[in-house]
Amino acid sequence: MIDSTRYPRLAHIDSPADLRKFGEGELPAIARELRDYLIESVAGAGGHFGAGLGVVELTVALHYLYDTPADRLVWDVGHQCYPHKILTGRRDRISTIKKKDGLAPFPKRDESEYDTFGVGHSSTSISAALGMALAAQRKGDARKIVAVIGDGGLTGGMAYEALHHGGDVDADMLVILNDNQMSISENVGALPKMLARLMTSRRLNAMREGAKKRLKRDGFLWRFLKRWEEHAKGMFVPSTLFEELGFHYFGPIDGHDLPLLLHSLKTLRDLKGPQLLHVITTKGKGYAPAEREQIEYHAVGPFDPDKGVAKKAAGKQSYTDIFGDWLCDMAAADAQLYGITPAMREGSGLVRFSKEYPQRYFDVGIAEQHAVTLAAGMACEGAKPVVAIYSTFLQRGYDQLIHDVAIQNLDVTFAIDRGGVVGPDGATHAGSFDLSYLRCVPNMLVAAPADENECRQLLTTAFRHAGPAAVRYPRGTGPGARIDAELKSLPIGKAELRRRGAGLAILAFGSPLAAALEVGAELGASVANMRFVKPLDEALVLELARTHAALVTVEDNAIAGGAGSGVAELLASKNLQTPLLHLGLPDAFLEHASREQLLAEAGIDAAGIRAAILRRWPQFGASPIQGVRSAV
Repeated sequence: MIDSTRYPRLAHIDSPADLRKFGEGELPAIARELRDYLIESVAGAGGHFGAGLGVVELTVALHYLYDTPADRLVWDVGHQCYPHKILTGRRDRISTIKKKDGLAPFPKRDESEYDTFGVGHSSTSISAALGMALAAQRKGDARKIVAVIGDGGLTGGMAYEALHHGGDVDADMLVILNDNQMSISENVGALPKMLARLMTSRRLNAMREGAKKRLKRDGFLWRFLKRWEEHAKGMFVPSTLFEELGFHYFGPIDGHDLPLLLHSLKTLRDLKGPQLLHVITTKGKGYAPAEREQIEYHAVGPFDPDKGVAKKAAGKQSYTDIFGDWLCDMAAADAQLYGITPAMREGSGLVRFSKEYPQRYFDVGIAEQHAVTLAAGMACEGAKPVVAIYSTFLQRGYDQLIHDVAIQNLDVTFAIDRGGVVGPDGATHAGSFDLSYLRCVPNMLVAAPADENECRQLLTTAFRHAGPAAVRYPRGTGPGARIDAELKSLPIGKAELRRRGAGLAILAFGSPLAAALEVGAELGASVANMRFVKPLDEALVLELARTHAALVTVEDNAIAGGAGSGVAELLASKNLQTPLLHLGLPDAFLEHASREQLLAEAGIDAAGIRAAILRRWPQFGASPIQGVRSAV
């Protein structure tokens, strides 16, 4: 429970309605308490940090002036939604965020009526808010609609599609551009430069707004000033981008000046048509280490707020680290390699590559579709691009993968991080579907390494393959295999029989191999490290099907359409009736929990695999070394 002596005002705010009982003069003190409580809570439990600190004043102002939840507040991505959750009845549970059965890390519709739109991916807020605004207008509903999008989110093309449409249909909505010059890492591209130039326009905006207040609206001089304003802004500032799209632009203003925020929002709240308010904030505001090290403090584990985040001790290399080292080693060996990331330099392991090969490194912003087609264009000119991308984000570039890469059979390598269950970030970030959505695409090579060294080898194999290829690997560390420095390729479409047993054969795709080997040893089963989902090692699968009583497929992917489905399709095509058990992720969106908890819930850890086999075929537990085909 919150300490009411340390947080005398915040302790009495269980909903925005409680917030609105305070006078405006007390709001700065409430913002200070909210920021301090956020620092205390995230330091104790971990979670997204810097983005929330940057929107404390904005969150207070929005919930104070708007009648939420009747008025709709839509957050983009949701990294910055912790203050929103604290003010909307979830204050005392904020320390459970990202934990099993705790609060979701992002806005979630079934968690709170104040979470008007579920989110986890970027650049969706304006589209969602526009849809709400249009639906409200058609019903004659006067509710207010506000979308809050960061300048990082505004690098995503979907945001411009929504701006383009919103200005044309003249919807009543407010877009707040939260400009902090950061995404997870520094923003890239022309848009941040444009927004930086807007910072120089404050004096012009002050003159403009002051003059307009003194003139009668719709009078001759007011209309003249409005016409002059458009031309002047074209000469002095680039805000005409938003104006030409049909949005009335206001700002930039200081997003930490609460009285100014309140004044600005009061002015805009009742205006008709599409409005855009540009606020300047600081990511990590109010906690000095987070202001200095904005990338490091984007998301944190538990830490001592008096000391800051402790440097991690060296441990096993993660799969992301393996990829980062491989990329630099392969770049040294092949000058045609180019690295591409959609705004995930740190998360995807490209920091070292960006420093050692800056001319061959391309961060395209939060623009997955562009990243994939950019790679296709490079491949057309003989380059060998590597797209480093999370599984969940490749979903956003799926049309481009098919239309621009696979149909043309272009030489693009996809290094897919966070394949399978991801953990605390929940359903929006889970990589549950990539084997399913990649396996069905013609011309694709799809590989799933079982350990760190095999990850390096399969990345090399995919890169040297003359066509589209994907290597997907999980979050975190592997079993600790020794890394071979050689850039060695493996035979395409060839699996590895890791254990010869009898009666039962377990076919493991990717990271579940270690658990499969443990169960195989207990049950006397054969165990195959399949390595390739496409092309499948048909010869080995058929040989195991003909010499064993039953087959089990195990994958860290949705069972529907996944690697196991490929095995079933092969057996059906050969009219083989070998009993088959598919183990993988269920037909459901997995909630946030640790990776280990999610694997156990899905039944693809060692205990789950063993239990599923013995439920289906208890005789294998009783007689593990005998293949009793007749009993199956």
